[in-house]
Amino acid sequence: MKLSNIALCSILVLGVTGIQAKTFKWASASDIATWDIHSQNNALQNGIHSAVYESLMYYNSKTFKIEPVLATSWNQLTPTQLRVNLRTGVKFHDGTPFTADDAVFSIQRAMAKSSNFTPYINGVDRVVKVNATTIDVITKGANPVLLNQMTELRMMSKAWAEKNNSVDPKDIKTKDENFAHRNANGTGPFKLKEWKADQRLVLEKNAGWWGTMEGNATEIIYTPIKAEATRIAALLTGEVDFVLDPSPQDLPRIRSNGALKVLDGVENRTIFFGFDHGRDELVGSSVKGKNPLKDLRVRQALNMAVDAEAITRVTMRGLGQPTAALVAPQVAGWNEQLHKRPAVDFDAAKKLLADAGYKDGFEVDFACPNNRYINDEEICQAVTAMWSRIGIKAKLRTLPLVTYFPMIQRNEASIYMLGWGVPTFDAVYSLQSLVRTVGTGGDGNYNVGKYSNPKLDAVIDRAKTESDQFVRPRLLAEALEIAKNDVSHIVLHNQVIPWVMRKNIDVVHRSDNRIDWRLVKVN
Repeated sequence: MKLSNIALCSILVLGVTGIQAKTFKWASASDIATWDIHSQNNALQNGIHSAVYESLMYYNSKTFKIEPVLATSWNQLTPTQLRVNLRTGVKFHDGTPFTADDAVFSIQRAMAKSSNFTPYINGVDRVVKVNATTIDVITKGANPVLLNQMTELRMMSKAWAEKNNSVDPKDIKTKDENFAHRNANGTGPFKLKEWKADQRLVLEKNAGWWGTMEGNATEIIYTPIKAEATRIAALLTGEVDFVLDPSPQDLPRIRSNGALKVLDGVENRTIFFGFDHGRDELVGSSVKGKNPLKDLRVRQALNMAVDAEAITRVTMRGLGQPTAALVAPQVAGWNEQLHKRPAVDFDAAKKLLADAGYKDGFEVDFACPNNRYINDEEICQAVTAMWSRIGIKAKLRTLPLVTYFPMIQRNEASIYMLGWGVPTFDAVYSLQSLVRTVGTGGDGNYNVGKYSNPKLDAVIDRAKTESDQFVRPRLLAEALEIAKNDVSHIVLHNQVIPWVMRKNIDVVHRSDNRIDWRLVKVN
């Protein structure tokens, strides 16, 4: 029986497609919390979202220079007016065109009360549609890092959001859901095919994507695997091709395995502990009627009792860079002096506690995630033992990422762990979010301990709009030094990130610990 030309062509096309189809299977410890792109500012989640939702501009993975994505160009018309020209011919996954209305809506959505993305609209007053392919971003004053901020503002369809009751972002602090929480409609190179929370995430290639893929992945399957040993076992058996967060103790045998390879790099993420500076009495503490964490001497004692070098050497197996700076070396504002931690001195720490009125120490709540950062739970266990040597009885509780972050944002932890990457590569992003007094916009967006220092606020507010290339670095360094001297946080280390994968996988390592989905190759 002869086949028609049409049938024969169909078979050939299917055959070629089947041959070319490449599935990239990867894993890490935790799942994303939502598909709403403005609900939770979390680096793992933002990186996954970027496969489906695109921003107007983004960092080139090889040079880390900002390049056009859904924008084609931009021009700073005045110190407070950025004109952005939008790419034409782009369609959302539901087939509707991307226009200026969507860009205006998306940036305004990031400014909403329930949005967790206010650090990225720092200084933005409003966004205005000029015509169908042009918008103006109007700032309250000069903003030297506006473009850096906009790399994290991904675009959502206005019509889709309005149709599906998702005009406002899902509030991370509540259990309420909108349609955008479990569904996605972006313009990116991949579409959301399936998401079963804490089980499996599947993305499929967007055949109608406007761009050109350098990689060849046609399907991405992500599996959250909390147990370190299980993640590596999955890699060794070929169940997954790539692990984002291998355990430090497994790295020697992985490096010696001829079927695997490791890419190492320093992440622009700093790990630290924050304090409840706000309450007059700590919840669950043995100290009644006052908050010992408000006393600088107590914070200095806790900091002095933490041996960051030992944590890096023993707990992290070298995958850390001990520091006292609130930002990593890649971030504008960092300097070597900020980097130096105080000497470990248990006797001096005990004296500080005694001087503060706590010679016998006290009990305090201590909360940490158990599947977000490299050996996060183990780090907190080690620190608990260190603090016990000066009489501090830290009541450690660990939670998975999806419940941990909403908890600390409800201000329910006395001492908490946080890791903070800097997508803008500028210290204002960290300073404004972490130590600026809680206020409007992005001020204190992640200042979940309610720290407040008017002198520091004044320096941060100056740095927000300072464009002078000589003055601005001094302001950033001054602000970081104030935070360090006041022990706003106990800073531990900058993470060193190894990516492990099978030999047939090619990816580009990024210091923000994100995979560039456009470059993934399965050989």
